Amino acid sequence: MAWSQDEERLLAQIERHLVDEDPRLVARLESFNERARRSEARAKGEPATRRPRRSTIIIMVSWLLIATLVATLLILILHNEAASLSF
Repeated sequence: MAWSQDEERLLAQIERHLVDEDPRLVARLESFNERARRSEARAKGEPATRRPRRSTIIIMVSWLLIATLVATLLILILHNEAASLSF
């Protein structure tokens, strides 16, 4: 059933008023809508399109940096030991 222009205008007015009055409500509703979309996608068997959380990305980058640092230190130690044995 299509809505009349007056009803659509009234709903848009209500929406603008709610956004102006309570921005936290808007954030909560957006979060709820995102979770509902993901839940519907899972129910339909569609692949998940969820972005990794910021904390997950920070942890992954930290582990990558630690691994790089350890590998660099091992290479330097082995290189120095090899150089000392050759003399």
